[in-house]
Amino acid sequence: MTQQTEKRAALVLGAGGMAGAAWETGVLRGLLDAGLDVTGADLVVGSSAGAVVGARLGAVGLDALYERELGGEDTEPAARLGVPTLLRYAVAVLRSRTPEEYGRRIGRLALGARTVDEAVRRETVVRRLGPATDWPGRPLLVTAVDAATGELVAYDADAGVPLADAVTASCAVPGLWPPATVGGRRLIDGGIHSTANAHLAAGYARVLVVAPDGCGSKVIPAPERQGADLAAAGARVEVITPDADSRAAFGRNALDPAHRAAAARAGRAQAARHAEAVTAVWNG
Repeated sequence: MTQQTEKRAALVLGAGGMAGAAWETGVLRGLLDAGLDVTGADLVVGSSAGAVVGARLGAVGLDALYERELGGEDTEPAARLGVPTLLRYAVAVLRSRTPEEYGRRIGRLALGARTVDEAVRRETVVRRLGPATDWPGRPLLVTAVDAATGELVAYDADAGVPLADAVTASCAVPGLWPPATVGGRRLIDGGIHSTANAHLAAGYARVLVVAPDGCGSKVIPAPERQGADLAAAGARVEVITPDADSRAAFGRNALDPAHRAAAARAGRAQAARHAEAVTAVWNG
C-alpha cells in the first residue's frame, strides 16, 4: 500500500458470504445507534464479503446500505458449495502447513472447477456494488489470493486496478465462482488466507475487527487470534464475531441472499452489546 495516512484507527471487515455482508452492515449500523461511527477509519481492510461492504461504504451512506440489506433486492442468485467441494477444502487444511500452501491447494481446485464465465461473474459483482464504481477517498485494502502461489494480495487505490476487478477477485469463492484475472494473475477469495486478514492492520493504534466467520484452524488463524496478536503488539483491539442469534440468522447457507435481512437485523441488535467495548477502543 502506497497511500500515506496516520495510523490511528483501522476497521477490518471479514469474509462471510451474502449473509455475512448484511450482518457486517447491521453491526456498523448498530454501533451508529450507540453514537459511534467507525466508517471514518483511517484504513478499511475488506476480504470477500468485507470487500463489498468496504467498497460500498465509500459511495453510499450507512443508513442506505442497511436499508438495502433489508429490502430484499437480490443482485445475485443463491449459491451453495457442494459436499465434494467442502471435503476438498477440509483435506486441503489437513495437508497444509501454511496459509500459502493451503491457498495453492485451493487454487488448484478453483482453476479446475467448472463455473460461470469470468465476465458474467464480474458483472454480477458490479451490480452488487451499485454506485461504488471508484476507489473511495479513504484508504481501502481489498484482499485476494493468488491461485498459483497461494500468496495473499492486497489492492488499494494506487494499485492501478479497477475497484470492481479487485472486489470480484476478493469474492471468487473457489469451486463456486471462477478465479478473477487481474494483471495477468488468477486470483481467488481473500478469505482463503484468513477469514479476516486482520494482520494487515498491524501498526494501527486502534483496530475494530468485524468478522462474520470466526473460525480458524491449525493453518488459518482465527480473527480472535489475529486480534490477540495485534493487541500483543500494543494496539487497542475489539473483535466482533456472530453470537448465537446472529449465527441462527445466517441460516445453513451464508451464500443465500434470502438470509440478508435477518442477518442485518441480528448484527444491528448484537452491536448494542459491543458498543461500550468498541467505544473504549475507538475513542481510547
